[in-house]
Amino acid sequence: MSRIPPISNPKQGDLASLFTKAEAWMGFMPNDGLVMAHKPDILASFFALAKAIYAPGKIDSGLKRMIGHISSRASGCVYCSAHTAFGADNNGVSAEKMKAIWEFNASELFDKRERAALNVALKGSISPNQVDDDDFLELKKYFDNEAIVEIVSVIAMFGFLNRWNLTFNTKLEDVPNAVYQKINDKDGA
Repeated sequence: MSRIPPISNPKQGDLASLFTKAEAWMGFMPNDGLVMAHKPDILASFFALAKAIYAPGKIDSGLKRMIGHISSRASGCVYCSAHTAFGADNNGVSAEKMKAIWEFNASELFDKRERAALNVALKGSISPNQVDDDDFLELKKYFDNEAIVEIVSVIAMFGFLNRWNLTFNTKLEDVPNAVYQKINDKDGA
């Protein structure tokens, strides 16, 4: 249970439009947004930031979700790990690939550019940050500056979300939890 209750009437008042869009975009009503709604300006600003980060760009949506997933798993945030697994699934990333994500450096399921991005995501999500110049040299083999900014934006956004949801102990919704359970089933069932 979340440490403070989510708002109970998200589709009424000034936030109705934003929550309607969030539910359409995500496929469910996000509990972290319902908690964040206690400060409407923060919620609106965060939604705009997330929309900009997830907008079409040089990094495809599936890789953005995998970057967020590695970041969230490294931070120990099950809530965000489940959301990114759900997002990856909705953006064409196979369950097999998500199950192998911790072996990205050795798995043939990941190409060199994905490995470079996921390496920076992992090292950039550890505190203190472990990204070094060699990691950026590898990243620059596959991505230009604009794409690198997209990658680091996803990492930074999940830095915020992971701390937010771990601190509030945000209740995980059933829809993303089902996908998370599927990729974490060791028996493959």
